[in-house]
Amino acid sequence: MSTRKDLRIGIIGTGFMGRTHSNGYSQVSHFFPELQYRPILKAVCSRNAEKVQTFADQWGYESVETDWRALIARDDIDAVDICTPNDSHAEIAIAAAEAGKMVLCEKPLARTVAEAQQMLDAIEKAGVANTVWYNYRRLPAVTLAKQLIDSGKLGKIFHYRANFLQDWTISADVPQGGTGTWRMDVEAAGSGVTGDLLAHCIDTAMWLNGSITDVSAVTETFVKERMHAVTGKVQPVGIDDACIFHCHFENGSLGLFESTRYARGHKALYTFEINGEHASIRWDLHDLNRLEYFDHRDEGIVRGWRSIHVTDGDQPYMNKWWVPGLGIGYEHSFIHQVADFLKSLETGEPCSPTFQDALETQKVCEAVLESAASRSWKDTGVGTTVSQEA
Repeated sequence: MSTRKDLRIGIIGTGFMGRTHSNGYSQVSHFFPELQYRPILKAVCSRNAEKVQTFADQWGYESVETDWRALIARDDIDAVDICTPNDSHAEIAIAAAEAGKMVLCEKPLARTVAEAQQMLDAIEKAGVANTVWYNYRRLPAVTLAKQLIDSGKLGKIFHYRANFLQDWTISADVPQGGTGTWRMDVEAAGSGVTGDLLAHCIDTAMWLNGSITDVSAVTETFVKERMHAVTGKVQPVGIDDACIFHCHFENGSLGLFESTRYARGHKALYTFEINGEHASIRWDLHDLNRLEYFDHRDEGIVRGWRSIHVTDGDQPYMNKWWVPGLGIGYEHSFIHQVADFLKSLETGEPCSPTFQDALETQKVCEAVLESAASRSWKDTGVGTTVSQEA
């Protein structure tokens, strides 16, 4: 007798993230058939009726809505997935929690710590399952890095460095606001590369290396004015085009982070390197199935960086896919997150990163922006404070 349970999904937003999440729901039961829960694509919501119907037809959603409030009010929706611009995350998540729905929210959790805290309060009051889509945790090579660190193979950690580089906003003709470029509008996004790109780096870093306690940052907005796609008016740009910060981790290590949308030739260069007492690891999104590893304890004549091809069945997640040597891609990280969320419903364990975890990342992002604005060190409010004087 089957014990499978349907989890009826209502997704809000039909953009890039709407597609990646829908693919995750569509594929997870094919590759994780042992899971007790099965996602059902019950409804998708977007303001444009024609667009949302096209999306529903493409991905197999049973119905559509053009008002997210109507979707949340439906009795046939168990979980609400928020794939909208950042300025609507808080309102939707709070309403969904109050309606007793599980909530899955795109990153960053919110525009500000205050918004994120309100969302967490609503989730905790309602007692509903929740997760935030920091998907890079779920790439097998990144998860393997976590296992290596937790095993003690690196020893004491001294350094963590990461960058996330793009080049799509260099032209002054790129507008701010609107459907395609809302990330350029501070009202919609909350911040620029800090919340969009560095938030990924920060989440991964704190998952791998522990809390970031204080930061010292520099930001720059290279194009000071842009036309707004909605109003057609030229107005000041409020987001950060580039950000560099260094920091202390609670474990005593130092961190160095850089992100920009002005690195010509880079579309999505996300890398991190961690240096420990005994060993180092590094990873590059452009070669996402490989983790590079250096162990000083190796015999001297063969000591050097090795490239671990993360495709074997005993490596994270890979027993669900093909045969050793055949890689997987970016989209699989979302399938893995869906699988982990569904498994958490079976076990009752939280599916990290939870809203609480994402609030910690939000605190670091906000401290970074405050540090850049004040040209001083800022405590994050995460972990133990070891702040420096300005």
